[in-house]
Amino acid sequence: MKSKLFNIPPLPAVLLSILSVQCGAAIAKTLFPALGAAGTATLRIGISAIILWVVYRPNVKTISAKQWRSVIPYGLSLGAMNVIFYLAIERIPIGLGVTLEFVGPLLLAIVGSKQIVDFLWAFLAAVGIALIAPWSNNGIDLLGVLFALLAGGFWSGYIILGGKISKIMKGGDAVAIGMLFATILILPFGMLSSRMENLNPKYLAMGAALALLSSAIPFSLEMKALKHIPARTFSILMSLEPAVAAICGLIFLQEYLSFKECLAMAAVIIASVGSTLSAKRSKL
Repeated sequence: MKSKLFNIPPLPAVLLSILSVQCGAAIAKTLFPALGAAGTATLRIGISAIILWVVYRPNVKTISAKQWRSVIPYGLSLGAMNVIFYLAIERIPIGLGVTLEFVGPLLLAIVGSKQIVDFLWAFLAAVGIALIAPWSNNGIDLLGVLFALLAGGFWSGYIILGGKISKIMKGGDAVAIGMLFATILILPFGMLSSRMENLNPKYLAMGAALALLSSAIPFSLEMKALKHIPARTFSILMSLEPAVAAICGLIFLQEYLSFKECLAMAAVIIASVGSTLSAKRSKL
């Protein structure tokens, strides 16, 4: 019998997926003092890989050379995106980290457009970055900002590679195998971290919860939702990620954002929604 968790309407499913991911990020940040960002990323991705492998049980013997050439870089980009994002939110609030990371896929959506209005959305996103950037001693860690933007770049690569792999490979197999290569990429960084010696049953259990919240649950919810709602609606809802991240950071970590940082977040969210709507109009 299927779990009732995944038997919910599509719109609430997407919102629950967003909430699950950002709650997972908050849990991850509580592990940083003990395990470090690299150690926490290793734990999350490693356990996620095990869960997804058990669920989808991909038959590697049937994977063609063409599929391997696509799924390996897909997995590596997934791993790099996650560990670099964790390095970012180790230094800056989760809400700001997600806002800056979100700029990557937003600009990817805008770059290929020929509509003049999309330059407005790009400018608005740039304003958001400018408001967050540590031009003076405003307490924002510059390295954290750079890590978040770099994670956004890998997110864009992940989207491009994911689009390619989805055309030649079953989604479940691609994610399970991709997560395995993400683990292979991250594992050396986690093992080299001296903090991994602090790993105990308590942190292992938190890592399992993190893997479920950040990977298994949202992936299942999103796959179900995408079968019933347009991609445009899905993209608009996903634009709420920075705001939900800020709320989770406030509730679970007491991370307060300044008025200027909230304006930056609003600019990126509006740019994302505007870009999604104009992309839809250009196809009509």
